[in-house]
Amino acid sequence: MKKTSLFAVLAFSVLTVQCQSPQRNDDINPQTGQRFDLRLGAERIEVFLPKLEGRAVGLVGNQTSRVGETHLVDTLLSLGVNLKRIFSPEHGFRGDVEAGAHILDGKDYLTGLPIISLYGRNKKPTAEQVAGLDVILFDLQDVGTRFYTYISTLHYVMETCAEENILLIVLDRPNPNGHFIDGPILEPRQRSFVGMHPIPIVHGMTIGEYAKMINGEGWLPNGMQSPLVVITMENYCRHKPYFLPVPPSPNLPTPRSIALYPSTCFFEGTHISLGRGTPTPFEIFGAPAFRGNPEFTFTFTPRPIPGKSENPPFNGQLCYGVDLTHLCVDEIRAERRINLSFVIKAFQNHPDQSNFFLRNSFFDRLAGTSTLRQQILAGYSEEEIRKTWQPGLTQFIEMRRQYLLYNE
Repeated sequence: MKKTSLFAVLAFSVLTVQCQSPQRNDDINPQTGQRFDLRLGAERIEVFLPKLEGRAVGLVGNQTSRVGETHLVDTLLSLGVNLKRIFSPEHGFRGDVEAGAHILDGKDYLTGLPIISLYGRNKKPTAEQVAGLDVILFDLQDVGTRFYTYISTLHYVMETCAEENILLIVLDRPNPNGHFIDGPILEPRQRSFVGMHPIPIVHGMTIGEYAKMINGEGWLPNGMQSPLVVITMENYCRHKPYFLPVPPSPNLPTPRSIALYPSTCFFEGTHISLGRGTPTPFEIFGAPAFRGNPEFTFTFTPRPIPGKSENPPFNGQLCYGVDLTHLCVDEIRAERRINLSFVIKAFQNHPDQSNFFLRNSFFDRLAGTSTLRQQILAGYSEEEIRKTWQPGLTQFIEMRRQYLLYNE
């Protein structure tokens, strides 16, 4: 009997959706009355399977890499694909490792396939790690922000594929924040694993479109080009909500957390908790320093949560802050922009503004520029800050247009 990976028997709970239904294969377009019939890249087996026949295959994947209710690993093995090894991004192959935690190489104990971590010291696959491979499949559910590291992993995989002449096949998936573009453009001196390319924080592209941009803009070293095929989705509408059936990482468990992520992630670079160590990360924020402030009356106490937050900021301390869990996902989406009011309000009310931002410049790396921090320090309003983004956004939108695979 064929061994089955752990993923074939895991039951994933459906995420709670507020105010609007997710885009599904049987969704009806209210304007035309036609079905959307959305098919993900991974579901178009008849398109990519012929490209794998007789070839040694690697997979960059995690818990989101599914074909219906079945993990892509099981699907490939059941089809007789010569799957040789798995590469896992930040959070691990099963998506149960907290942000920033070191991930070791390992083995899937049910299939015996080796798992190579692409996080930590080894962010780029080495020539030895891809030796003997003819094709690498890339199937990760991204969330559409520059600082979410799956697109950085994509860059490094493309770099190795370019150097070793290995075909990269990207199985495209929806961008849950693909309906808008916003934020400052990353400056070269702020380049890091949470921001590698001169794009805004929210780029409005699928991961397949983004792979095309990496090649087309010559962002690989020495202008190298990765052999690339994108298996596009059928009937994808980037402006229709798509709520992920599997959390893309441990601390983005709900549609609301994903919708708020572009705005609340800034707190990672401050002395403010964004709810790590609670049931609602990225949906609340606060700190002990706000005690007694009438603007920050919501309270929470971060605690260690295995696989999510082993040592959260302000561990065991009572935090006073703001609860965003009452916000409707539709309302957040309708704003079509990053909400700077959260971080500005926290800064303006902090009793020790000189110690609001972390000393390690992580806020600047998340923002992609030191200008945003300086503007907040100088008392700029949200609208004044946003005006300074517009020239860069205009240029990016024009550049982006040539790489789109789906109608706007």
